Amino acid sequence: MSLAKPDALGITTKQKVALAVGIVGLFILTLALFNTNFPNEGLSLTAALGLIAIGVIMYSREAYLTKLEGIKNDGQWFKSVSSRGFWGWVLGVILTTFYVVLYFYPKYLGLGQGVDGSNNGLIALFDPLSQLLSGRNASQWFVYGTLYTVAILAFGYKFILKYRHNRYQQIRTVSVMFFQLGFAFLIPEFMYVMNNDLPYYDLKSVWPLNYYLFDEWSVNAFLSNGTIGLALIIFGILSIFVITPILTYKFGKRWYCSWVCGCGGLAETAGDSFRHLSSKKLSAWKLERWLIHTVLVFAVVMTVAMVSTYLGYDKNDFWLTKKIFILLSGIFLTMVYILVMIFKRNSFPRKTIISASICFGVVIAFFTTMYFVDISQIRINAKYFSFGLNENTYSLNGALRTFYGFGIGSIFSGVIGTGFYPILGSRAWCRFGCPMAAILGFQQRLFSKFRITTNGGQCISCGNCSNSCEMGIDVRHYAQKGENIVRSSCVGCGICSAVCPRGVLKLENDSMKGRINPTEILLGNDVDLMELVNQK
Repeated sequence: MSLAKPDALGITTKQKVALAVGIVGLFILTLALFNTNFPNEGLSLTAALGLIAIGVIMYSREAYLTKLEGIKNDGQWFKSVSSRGFWGWVLGVILTTFYVVLYFYPKYLGLGQGVDGSNNGLIALFDPLSQLLSGRNASQWFVYGTLYTVAILAFGYKFILKYRHNRYQQIRTVSVMFFQLGFAFLIPEFMYVMNNDLPYYDLKSVWPLNYYLFDEWSVNAFLSNGTIGLALIIFGILSIFVITPILTYKFGKRWYCSWVCGCGGLAETAGDSFRHLSSKKLSAWKLERWLIHTVLVFAVVMTVAMVSTYLGYDKNDFWLTKKIFILLSGIFLTMVYILVMIFKRNSFPRKTIISASICFGVVIAFFTTMYFVDISQIRINAKYFSFGLNENTYSLNGALRTFYGFGIGSIFSGVIGTGFYPILGSRAWCRFGCPMAAILGFQQRLFSKFRITTNGGQCISCGNCSNSCEMGIDVRHYAQKGENIVRSSCVGCGICSAVCPRGVLKLENDSMKGRINPTEILLGNDVDLMELVNQK
């Protein structure tokens, strides 16, 4: 469609000024990247971040407050940056390059490149802010966290203006802004000030997203800090097995993916301009199901392998030995599998049952191997798998941990997940790679009260809902039939409902009865016929 109308839509003079203001802020950061010496780094950083935020706010106010409230899909497929055009690819290359340097070559950002190991370059520009918050010099992760938070706050304001006709969107956006600023950015810095022996811990990040929580060094560090460290470990475990299932039962996975999660927060705010780029193809959906659950299987196996290797063999030392832990893990997953097969088997098509059985079999096979074999004694030379780039030798459990951190935690969630916003849409990581999204989706599909109800008699097939779905769901397919939308991948962002001109879609938390409809849905508003169909 960009080829059909390649000319860019016009912007006002105020928007041009706003762009210039934001570019000046980015230029200051670029100068720092090339090791420019600023007379006052604190003032320069404030100016850079302030100008970027002011530019976004000015542009947003001119874009939305000059128009009536309501649906805003103005020319999104005709702008080069948001339709995989030239500027979209340029932005994608810039973002991807930044993530590669951030994760693998932080020295080029100035980390430890100054005198006596101090910072210079871009990272040194952030030292005053880091010193103010935690009394230590900045790291590349502090720089990233600061830029990440500024992006969510500035573009969150833009999002609120764009969807100011929808109260749900305003409250949801304020929520992700609050959790990012407080729980992901400020609280970990304050925790370091209060007790710098505690490992970094984002209270809202739940396993398997925070896969580092159960590392041996992390567990030892928590336990060595007495009551507060033990409380954080217990909170992490309760989050997995108690808090998460209860909240998902009541509200669906949206309580986390659209209201709390930092990855979702960036996708909803800074990534909003690219949400329509998420592929709705059947092939993409098939790839999504296999890929995201493969990552989940890997996360489960990796975590159990990692924990089992530092548990002892003598139960006189501690009752939870390696074999007991692996056995309990296997029993728990077997119980979940059996209960699903008994009570929810009819809720899934045959192919899904087969796929789930294969995943379960793979996990149990790994558990059995780990039960009888000490995988920490199996050595793997990384040079055979890295084309000679990595000469280190790892134990098998260490190799699993390293590969997960590199392949999933860095390449997938960072480089591809965010760097490819202008190419794959804003939720590529959430759709195809996030193991947390897979777990919450499993719970949402099985026992959540959440669904999106539709009124087929009102649908005019405009396609706004499908176009705006960042998770690649063809919402219109359900709306035309009047069928409830209950999908594992749905994050409950509610944009489909916000952009519907007829009020066809509604987010609800209701009883489990009649939540998942059969495929034989009749159009129209005849309640008796609908009840007849749903009782089949």
